[in-house]
Amino acid sequence: MKPTKLRRHIESMHPNYVQKPIEFFKRKLDQYRGQQSRFVKATTATAKAQLASYKIAYRVAQCKKSHTIAEELILPAAIDMVSVMLDEASVAKLKTIPVSNDTISRRIHDIANDIEEQLIEKMRGKRFALQVDEATDSNKDSLLIAYVRFVDLESLNEDLLFCKYIPKRATADELFKIIDSYLTEAGINWEDCLGICTDGAQTMAGKRGGLQALIKRVAPKAQWTHCIIHREALASRPLSPTLNDVLSEVVIAVNYIKTRPLKARLFSALCEEMGADHTAVLFHSEARWLSRGKVLSRVFELREQIQLFLQEEGMNELASKFGNEQFLMKLAYLSDIFSKFNQLNLQLQGKDKYLPHLADQVSSFTRKLELYGRKLEQGITESFENLTNFSKTNKLTESTVIPCFLEHISALRGHFQKYFPDNSAQFDWVRDPFTAPAPDDLSSSEEEQLIEMTSDSSMRLKFPSQTLCEFWLGVEREFPLIGQKAVEILLPFATSYLCEAGFSAVASLKTKYRSRLNVEHDLRVAISKLQPRFEQICSEKQAHCSH
Repeated sequence: MKPTKLRRHIESMHPNYVQKPIEFFKRKLDQYRGQQSRFVKATTATAKAQLASYKIAYRVAQCKKSHTIAEELILPAAIDMVSVMLDEASVAKLKTIPVSNDTISRRIHDIANDIEEQLIEKMRGKRFALQVDEATDSNKDSLLIAYVRFVDLESLNEDLLFCKYIPKRATADELFKIIDSYLTEAGINWEDCLGICTDGAQTMAGKRGGLQALIKRVAPKAQWTHCIIHREALASRPLSPTLNDVLSEVVIAVNYIKTRPLKARLFSALCEEMGADHTAVLFHSEARWLSRGKVLSRVFELREQIQLFLQEEGMNELASKFGNEQFLMKLAYLSDIFSKFNQLNLQLQGKDKYLPHLADQVSSFTRKLELYGRKLEQGITESFENLTNFSKTNKLTESTVIPCFLEHISALRGHFQKYFPDNSAQFDWVRDPFTAPAPDDLSSSEEEQLIEMTSDSSMRLKFPSQTLCEFWLGVEREFPLIGQKAVEILLPFATSYLCEAGFSAVASLKTKYRSRLNVEHDLRVAISKLQPRFEQICSEKQAHCSH
C-alpha cells in the first residue's frame, strides 16, 4: 500500500484512470460497498476450505503418512465419492480445498505449534517430571526425545515435550543444553522439576558428569530413576554356559532358514504340509525386549519341522540337536522362562504407569522366582508348561536337567535383587494409606496430617472410586504436606517406554523415501493427546494474511 507502488500500479495496469479526479474513485468505492455481501460470501467459502485443509493435514499426520497423500489420494477419492453421491456443484467446492504437499506441511507445522503452545501454557508454574532418551534414526541423525508428566488440575498428564536433533556429539553437556534452552525459552522453571527417568547409559546416568547430575544442579528436588524395563532386561540377560549353547544353536538354525529366501519358502511349504499352526520362524534381536521369548517359543513349537528340514538340507549335526531329548528339555525350559519374562515386560510397558504399581509387579515376579526354585528342588516342573508337557508326552524324567535349571533360577534371583533392591514396602502408604503403617521418613507435621486424613470418613469413601493420582491430588488440597509427599512419589516416570514408543513412531515417519523430513512437527501432531484449536489457527492465519 505504499504510494509509490500504488502509483506504479495505476500507471502500468490502468493508464486510462491516471488523470481521473479523486471524486471518480470515491464513486467507485461507494459502488463496491453495495456489493459487500458478495465479497463476504466468497471469504466464508475460502475460510471453510482452509479449515478443511487443516483437518486433512491433521489426519495425514495422525496416520504418519506422506504429505503428498492428500493431493494424490484423499482429495481425488473425496471428489469421486461426492460426484457419485451428490452433484458437480459440491465437487467444485471440494476442488477449492488446498492440499498440495507444501500446504499440508505448513498446516502440520501450524497445528504442531498450536499443540505446543497449549502444552506450555498448561505446564507453566506446575510441577513436572521428565523422561529422556537418545537414539539414531534411519538417516543416521541423532535425536533427543523428551516426554513430560505434569500436574494438571485433578490428574497427572503425559505428553511429548519435544523431539530435537543433536547437532554434534551426544554428550551429557550437549543433551543438557538442548533441554535447558527449550525450558528457558518456554518460561518453565527447573525448580518445578521433580524427576528425571533415563536408561543406564553413562551419558544419562553418570552421578558426576551425566545428564542426571547436570539436571540435579539446577533442579535440587529432581530424583533420578533408572528405567525399570531396562533394568528388567539387564536382570534377565545372564545365561549359564549350557543354556547359552542351546540359545546359540537355536539362533544358528533360525538364521540358516530366515536369511535365505529360498530356504524360507521351502521351510514354509514343509510346515504347511505337516499342518503346523505357523509357517515361519522369527529372527532374534537383542535390541527388542520380547524377541528372545518369542523366538524360543516359536522354535520349540516347530521343533519337528526344523529337524526334518535340516536333515533334508544335509545339516545332520545341527538336526541331531533337535532330536536330542536333553537339548529339547532345555529348549522347553528356556521358552517357558522367557515367556514369563515377556509377560512381566508387557506389564511394565504402557502409558500412565507409576512407580508403586511397577514396584509391585517386579516384587511379585521376584517372589515367583523363589517359588520356581523351591518347586524345582522338589522335582516339580508344573510352573513350566512346555517342559512339563514335553516330559509327559515323551515319558522323560527331568532329574538330569533340573540342576541346570536351578542354577539359572538362582542366578536370576541374584540379578533381580541387584537391580531391584526390595524397597517396594516404602510405597505401601501411597497405595493404601488407610491400612499401611506410616513410613519412617515422614516429619511430625506430615505424620499428623496422615493421621487426620486417614481418620476422615469422607476420604475413606472416596479412595475406592478414584485413581491413585486423583485421590492424592484431592488430598493435597485439604492436607497439603502429606498430599505433596505422595504426589512427589507418583509424579516421576518409572520407565522410558514413551521415548521408545516415540522412536518407533519416528521410524514410521522417517522412511528412506522421506529421509529429509524434519520429524519434530509430524511427531508432535501424531502422538500428542492435546486436540488442535482449528478455528483459532484459521482465524490467526487469516489475520496474518490480511496484514
